[in-house]
Amino acid sequence: MRASRAAKERTVDIPSVSVEEIPEDAKILDVREDYEWEEGHIERAQHLPLADIPARYGEIPLDEDVYVICRSGGRSLKATEYLNQNGFDAINVRGGMGAWQDAEYPMVSENGQDPQVR
Repeated sequence: MRASRAAKERTVDIPSVSVEEIPEDAKILDVREDYEWEEGHIERAQHLPLADIPARYGEIPLDEDVYVICRSGGRSLKATEYLNQNGFDAINVRGGMGAWQDAEYPMVSENGQDPQVR
């Protein structure tokens, strides 16, 4: 009983930034599903769905900060926590691609349509 109470009380400090705070040359990891990626994404981003990270995290660079983004921030928060526990320097992007789109930052799509986030 004490262990579960301690686990609930423990807080993890996960580094986070807004979309406006992402450096121009930053490594961006998009952890959304394939269909979301195809509808609209940041051109320079690397795509790796959240569920695939444990099997494929070797594809993520260890030698630089990685800014992790999803649609609204929930999945990227989980991915950031996992990556940081495994030796990466990951930073969560608050507000996700919704905030990116709201800021009218450039996006591309893979489906021939105008890029969008849903």
